[in-house]
Amino acid sequence: MDHIVTDAFAGRGGLYRKVLFLAYVTIFYNVLEGAVSVFLGLADETLALFGFGIDSFVEVISGIGIWHMIRRLSRHQGDPKDRFEQTALRITGSAFYLLAVGLMATAGIQLFHGHRPVTTFWGIVISLISIVTMWVLIHYKVEVGRKLQSDAILADANCTKACLYLSFFLLVASAGYELTGIGGLDSLGAVAIAMFSFREGREAFEKARGKNCSCSHHPSSDAQI
Repeated sequence: MDHIVTDAFAGRGGLYRKVLFLAYVTIFYNVLEGAVSVFLGLADETLALFGFGIDSFVEVISGIGIWHMIRRLSRHQGDPKDRFEQTALRITGSAFYLLAVGLMATAGIQLFHGHRPVTTFWGIVISLISIVTMWVLIHYKVEVGRKLQSDAILADANCTKACLYLSFFLLVASAGYELTGIGGLDSLGAVAIAMFSFREGREAFEKARGKNCSCSHHPSSDAQI
């Protein structure tokens, strides 16, 4: 009987190590994606790609909070968020709000002046890589979350979908400009990212206050991809 219990704990330990690895990958990928997107966004004068890169950096802060949460859960501590996670959520929320305001204002100015990016080719490339990467991360987070029967990990998988949706926004805006040459599509893509960032900021503050949001609502059924 004892060896069965020991094997069960060992199995859960392996699953938590797997989800910690996924958290590390998420953080590292967002840092790399953010750096490349900001650099190319500035070089090619594409606001959608630049805003996408800044969003990735904000996601790093959120990812650190998730990493801390997983470590806490792996030590069998209680479910309520501790001060570190609440602070990370508030910083994340504030950063998303600032990003939303900045992107909306800049997009408005660019639309007024009829700005056209040099190219949005790299926006297409980065968005496609991001879509594949986020899909893989969501798949394995859901798999581990279900095995652990952890609503918190499944909710994180649902929140990763936000990055997937943003990647689709970037892809549509970037491909649209390359196909039509309409400069306003890049600005409109930035507006879409700004609106989504505002929503993410609001949800971060709601989670910091312990409220449910679209990321954590019925995770066992929503986190499917």
